[in-house]
Amino acid sequence: MNARLSALRVALRTDFTSSLVVFLVALPLCVGVAVASGVPAELGLVTGIVGGLVTGLLPGSSIQVSGPAAGLTVLVLTAVQEHGLTALGVIVLAAGLLQLTLGAFRLGRYFRAISLSVVHGMLAGIGLVLIAGQLYALADARAPGGGTSKVAGLPRLAFDTLESATALTAVGIGAVTVLITVFWRKLPGPGRAVPGALVAVGAVTLVTVLLDLPVERVRVGGLLAAVQPPGADDFLLLAETGLLATIVAFTMIASAESLFSAAAVDRLHEGPKTDYDKELMAQGAGNTACGLLGALPMTAVIVRSSANVQAGARTKVSRVLHGVWLLLFAVLLPGALGAVPTAALAGVLLHAGFKLLPLGEVGRLWRDHRGEAVVLVVTAVAILVTDMFEGVLVGLGLAVAKAAWETSHVQIEVDDRGEGPVRVRLLGNATFLRLPRILDALERLPVHRPVTLDPAGLRHLDYACTCALQNWADQHNDAHTVDFDRVGTAP
Repeated sequence: MNARLSALRVALRTDFTSSLVVFLVALPLCVGVAVASGVPAELGLVTGIVGGLVTGLLPGSSIQVSGPAAGLTVLVLTAVQEHGLTALGVIVLAAGLLQLTLGAFRLGRYFRAISLSVVHGMLAGIGLVLIAGQLYALADARAPGGGTSKVAGLPRLAFDTLESATALTAVGIGAVTVLITVFWRKLPGPGRAVPGALVAVGAVTLVTVLLDLPVERVRVGGLLAAVQPPGADDFLLLAETGLLATIVAFTMIASAESLFSAAAVDRLHEGPKTDYDKELMAQGAGNTACGLLGALPMTAVIVRSSANVQAGARTKVSRVLHGVWLLLFAVLLPGALGAVPTAALAGVLLHAGFKLLPLGEVGRLWRDHRGEAVVLVVTAVAILVTDMFEGVLVGLGLAVAKAAWETSHVQIEVDDRGEGPVRVRLLGNATFLRLPRILDALERLPVHRPVTLDPAGLRHLDYACTCALQNWADQHNDAHTVDFDRVGTAP
C-alpha cells in the first residue's frame, strides 16, 4: 500500500512539472495559430483551455495534448474569409458532433487506413501555404487570398520590404525569433528545458517594448469579449453547400491529424495505448465545446504531446493542468499579449510550417517507392493551388488509382505447340486497368487457329474483363468459349 502511494506521489509530481512544460510550449502556439487564422488571439487560448479541461479529462489517450493546430490554420483562415467569424462556431460545432458520431459508430480505427503519403502531402501542403502566408506577417503586410496568389506576390513583398524601414524591423524581429527557436535546444546547460519558442517570443517582445519599436503587435480585447457563441441565425448557414464541404474538411483533417498523432505518441511511451474510437469522441467533445464558444477547432498536437512525454508525464493530470495554467494566464495576464509583436508569432509559425514539410520523407520515398512520392508531391501542390479540401481529395483519388493499378497485375502465358488449339492461361488479377494489355496479347495470336482461354489462375476477374474476353473468344472462334466458372480456383 505504501509503495503504491509513493508511486502515485511520484507520478503526480512529474505530471505537475510536465504540465508547466506543456503550458510553456502551448502558449505561443495557441496565440500564433489564432493570429494566423485571422481570429482574435484569445480564441487560441480558449481552444487550448478546452483541450486541457474537456478533452484532457476524457478517455482515449492519456498522454497526448490537444489544442489549436498549425495544420488547420489555412482552413480556418479561408472559412473565416468566406463565411465570417460568426460562422466559425457553427462549423466547429458541426465538425465536433460529426466526430462524436463517427466515434460512437466505432469508425475511429478506419482513419488509420488513409494513405500515409496523402497525410504527409496534406501536411506539406499546409506547411507551404502557412509559410507563404506568414512571410507576409513577418513583414507586417497583408497576405493576399489563395496559396498561388501568396506565392506569386512574394517578389513584390520582397521589393516593398526593402523599401520600408518598419518592414525591415519586423522582418528582423521574426528572423531573430526563428534563429532562437532553432538553436535554443542546441545550447549547453539546463536552460534547454525551457521551450525555445517561448524564449524567442519573450526575448523579442522585451526588446520591442524597451526600444518601442514601430511594429504591429497582437490586438487584445479580453477573454470574455473574444468568446462569441453562435446565434440562431448563424445556423441558417448550414443550408449552404460550401459550408457543408468545409465542415467535412474540418472533420476529416482534424480527425486524421489527431489519430495519426496518437499513433506517433504511442511509439514514444510505454504506458497504455490509445483507444482510437474513444479518442475520436474525446476530440469531438472538445470541438463541440469550442464550437459553442465560437473558438478555433482543435486537434491532438504532436509538438505538445511529445513535449509532454519527454517531460515525464505518466497520466492525464499533466494535460489537464496545462489547460488550467492557460486559463489562469488568460484571466490574470491578458494584457501581456498586447506587447507581443506579430512578426515574432509569424517566426514561430514559419518554424512550425517548415517542420510540416517532410523533406527527408520525400527523398526516401523517391528512392524506394516513387509512386508514393508522386502522391505526396501532387497532394501538396494541389492544396497549394486549390484549397485544403480539394487538394486532399486529389491526393486520395491518386492514391486509390495507384493502389488499383499496382494490385491489378495479370500474367499471360501462351502455350503454342504448333498444332491444335493455342492455349492461353491468365494468372493474377484481371481488371479493366489491364484490359488493353490482355487484348493486345490476344490479338497477336494466329487468326487461323482456335484459341482456348484458361482463366483458372485468376484470383479476380472483373465484369469489364469478363465481357471483353467472352466477346473476343466468340469473335475469334465460336467453338471455343471461356470457362469463367473456374476463376478463383488458383492457389
